[in-house]
Amino acid sequence: MKAKLLHVLLLVAVIHNMNSCSSDASEKQDRNASSLNFMNYEYNSSELETMALINEYRVSVGLNALEKNNYISYKSEEHVNYMIVNNVVNHDDFVARSEDIMSVLGAEKVDENIAYNYSTSQAAVEAWLNSPRHKKRIIGDFTHFGISIRQDPVNSKKYYAIIFVKI
Repeated sequence: MKAKLLHVLLLVAVIHNMNSCSSDASEKQDRNASSLNFMNYEYNSSELETMALINEYRVSVGLNALEKNNYISYKSEEHVNYMIVNNVVNHDDFVARSEDIMSVLGAEKVDENIAYNYSTSQAAVEAWLNSPRHKKRIIGDFTHFGISIRQDPVNSKKYYAIIFVKI
């Protein structure tokens, strides 16, 4: 599985580098986020529920629903795994994550929310909505999102990372 994922990422990097070295620098690629949803990502029920709750809230306040994107979810999962392995809850390497998403998906804007130790999706979303800083991201000018929710095998606490993107 890891080798297959590595091959996909390597292929993406090669294609990206080939396209970025074109002789006509003024020629701009048409980046369509749906066509770049090339990675497989197996969403668990908590992830699907959390995305649905966020979209329900956005629609209830007159905003567009966000489109899920597997690549963004993969980047969220990388960060959740980092937090679990390092026993931290933070935004470490957010700049690198956002720059990668901007490069691969042609995103204009990237932001993220994280959470820790909420047993339900509803509780995590409510906590984000009760925090002005986190709510600002939920209601921000975004078009897509990706999410990862994983349980620490040692302490059984859940880690959440959701990345919001405007493409």
